[in-house]
This record gives sequence, C-alpha cells and structure tokens, in this order.
Amino acid sequence: MFDTKIAVVLRNNLAGWQKLNVTAFLMTGIAGGHPEIIGEPYKDRAGNLYNPLSIQPIIVLSADEAAMSTIHRRALERDVTASLFIEEMFATGHDAANRAVFAEFTPDDAKVVGIAIRAEKKIVDKITKGATMQQ
Repeated sequence: MFDTKIAVVLRNNLAGWQKLNVTAFLMTGIAGGHPEIIGEPYKDRAGNLYNPLSIQPIIVLSADEAAMSTIHRRALERDVTASLFIEEMFATGHDAANRAVFAEFTPDDAKVVGIAIRAEKKIVDKITKGATMQQ
C-alpha cells in the first residue's frame, strides 16, 4: 500500500517515560518534514472534531548503543534526513536549548537515544538492520 516506511528506533536502555517522550518528539520531526503523511481530521458520531493522524503505519524498534550509532551512520550515508534525539537533550527544557546542545556533537560522538526515518521501504530496512521490535 505504501512505497515508503516510517521507523522509529529507540535505544534499548531508556526508561518508559523517555521512550514515549523521544518517540513523540521524533515523530513531530517526521510529520513536519513530510506533511503529506497527515490525513484528514477525525470526527466522532456526536460531531466532535479531533486532530488528523498519520495515514501511514509507524514501526517502533529497539537497538543497543552501538547499533544506534550504526543506524545513524547508515542514514547519513544514504542521504536520508532523520529526526534525531541525543541523550543530552533530556537535560534541556526548550527547543533553542535542544538545538544548542545538539550542535555540540558530531555523528561520531553523539549519544543517540532515538532516530526516526521515512524513506523507501528497502532503504529503511537496510538502515535499521540489527534493530528489533520494541517491547
């Protein structure tokens, strides 16, 4: 049905609240970078209106720290723009601080805790190879 795939990969040692927080942040990046994935608003039988959701399924995977670095590198090598969340962003409180701390690192020293990508299915599968389904 879809030529593309959306995958979120989370580092496997995050606390529950961190997994949810990182996933939410990463998916806003995917939605912002690909507004065509957002469908129409929802309406219930009583006529209440709700926000639109993604028209495309999202797979959530898990990987250890080494695999996260590899997945990050693979995305860069394939020129796939990713949403990325690094460990140091947990200590910030707003977007400007997030971007400032993010800018202090390179792909070689970033402690990636989450990455989200949307690309052709085969490319996403190659990039996320080694990650497992999130438990």
